[in-house]
Amino acid sequence: MRAMTSSAPIAVLADLDAYARAVDTAVAAAAAYYAGGETTLDDATYDALVRGIEAYEAGHPGQVLANSPTGKVAGGAASGDVAHSAPMLSLANVFSEAGLTAWAAGLERRIGRPVAGWHVSPKLDGLAIAARYREGRLVQLVTRGDGASGEDVSHAIGTVVGLPERLGRDETVEIRGEVLMTHAQFEDANAARIAHGGAAFANARGAAAGSLRARERGYAVELTCFAYDAVPVAGSSEEIRAADGLGHGRLMALLAELGVRTTAATPVPGRGAATLEEVRERVAEIAGLRAGLPFGIDGIVIRADSAADRESAGAGSRAPRWAVAYKLPATEKITRLLGVEWAVGRTGVIAPRAVLEPVLVDGSTITYATLHNPGDITRRDLRIGDHVLVHKAGDVIPRVEAPVLGLRTGREQPIAFPAVCPECGSAIDTSEQRWRCVRGRDCRLVASLTYAAGRDQLDIEGLGGSRVVQLVEAGLVTDLADVFTLTREQLLTLERMGGTSSDKLLAAIGVAKTRPLSRVFCALGVRGTGRSMSRRIARAFGTMDAVRAADAETLRMVDGIGAEKATLVVAELLELAPLIDRLAAVGVTMSEPGGAVPVGSAPAPATEGGGREGAGDPDGADGPTAALPLTGLTVVVTGAMTGPLEALSRNEMNALIERAGGRASSGVSARTTLLVAGERAGSKREKAEQLGVRIIDPDGFAELLDGLLG
Repeated sequence: MRAMTSSAPIAVLADLDAYARAVDTAVAAAAAYYAGGETTLDDATYDALVRGIEAYEAGHPGQVLANSPTGKVAGGAASGDVAHSAPMLSLANVFSEAGLTAWAAGLERRIGRPVAGWHVSPKLDGLAIAARYREGRLVQLVTRGDGASGEDVSHAIGTVVGLPERLGRDETVEIRGEVLMTHAQFEDANAARIAHGGAAFANARGAAAGSLRARERGYAVELTCFAYDAVPVAGSSEEIRAADGLGHGRLMALLAELGVRTTAATPVPGRGAATLEEVRERVAEIAGLRAGLPFGIDGIVIRADSAADRESAGAGSRAPRWAVAYKLPATEKITRLLGVEWAVGRTGVIAPRAVLEPVLVDGSTITYATLHNPGDITRRDLRIGDHVLVHKAGDVIPRVEAPVLGLRTGREQPIAFPAVCPECGSAIDTSEQRWRCVRGRDCRLVASLTYAAGRDQLDIEGLGGSRVVQLVEAGLVTDLADVFTLTREQLLTLERMGGTSSDKLLAAIGVAKTRPLSRVFCALGVRGTGRSMSRRIARAFGTMDAVRAADAETLRMVDGIGAEKATLVVAELLELAPLIDRLAAVGVTMSEPGGAVPVGSAPAPATEGGGREGAGDPDGADGPTAALPLTGLTVVVTGAMTGPLEALSRNEMNALIERAGGRASSGVSARTTLLVAGERAGSKREKAEQLGVRIIDPDGFAELLDGLLG
């Protein structure tokens, strides 16, 4: 297993003028962040700039400017009037496996012996803080500042989850940790800030920094702290005084006993590592979990675990020599908003999409990003020409977070909202956050019907886009139910439709009537649901009548349905009620074979009766089996399937996995337990190998599920 690597771009500074401008830019960016949490440079650009400054200074030691950010905590931009009980330093960075290896070798040369052991933990993307407890009571909060002294932010006591106002016992100690906003806290903070007339925060890190310092504010903002150290002070107990000699893992356990939050209760707890190879494995594991975490991380911290090793290594003016941050590829970059496109989906929803100046984020060139909805654009005060922060993590669709207000020139222009539906020119229903054409699904009837007839929905062979256009233009089909009332005589009136073609299409429509509820529900295109969710809903309720009778609270019992989505599904089913009634009247199946599966239990294998001919239909074979071979497993499929699985679409593979008791996933992470790798499997296989995930070929997977395929 190998660790993830990341590139380390560097700004090339050709001469003294370029160097001086780079210093001014870096200092201004650091000052904007540490003063109010504003972002004028994204992390990757700032890091590249500082590395360029360091490289120039190494080659021109006589030209180093006094205000250079190198060698200074917080780039020299932060300060305060509360002295720290012990220096509060930053961390040096490495950006690749080679850099990590070189750093570890240098550490061992410095201490004159092999490192006794390592500790590996996530590098949380927030703001360092010192929390001072006196006899168990939290009495003061101090920012890191310049490392020697910081700013008193004790007004935030009571707003930081993880820093209890009273410890589990009456200890006197200084706890050090990282204050951040979880993704949920960030959304809540932005909603509150906008509601009180403020501009949206650009990102969670800046929001945490700005909110921690805000002294007078008409609304509450919640923060989270994860502790990473304890410093003994006058009055500390012997146990606390001995803490410096503990391994890092034991120290974190001690803090947890006191009631302080650490990462131990998260998917990325800090762990010990005996060798550098184990360090690399843990780095890869944490990196693989990054996209699914409820908070941001921008790297992994590797530290010598032994107190003796740490004492021998010592520290520089900016950072300890016994610890380093392995930086991960940036998931946020700043680029320009060039325009906004408005597209109408098959359900009539009108969605804005940002057109961006191309920017490389996390290995992908991003030219488009989601803007959520018109209300979100207004709340964030986005304008054409703005520099915007673009976020991308894992397989998540890139999104525009907020404008970088400090980079506005005054030439930016308001975003024009459509006055009528961009697709058909009808009026727009603006009563909800997501605007919608008043014609709803009728606005994109062709797209809606083509989707319903698709392979992963009703699988009506011969009813492709061009045929749907013919039927709609001829007035033969006005909704999905009309498809099931088509006659041979009607079809023969269409161009290029002879007797044989008509008979084949009618036969395919007849088979489509027998598809299970999961496919019918998916074909309806209920907003807020997709293929996997349609399967879960169908299996949870068993019949369409049961689904329609469920209220929002009942729907929330289905995995993946929250309060907002449950309410939307109820409203959608009410809107679709006439169509559903007509579909039932013409004989379309409204039940799931095998009946309802209680929420939270493994799904039982079932058949759709008249499904795709031949073995291999993922909705085939009646009745439950004695055992489900994938129970408790998270399975990812990649590459081209062969053998018994060759005919299955990716959606059918996912359905097969769920019927076998497993959970289908699209991305490989440390939570993945099995990868089915077919021909031409690429990056997902490489990542699975890095993480030590079990890999099986299609034939092996088919053999594993033999009872469900036959």
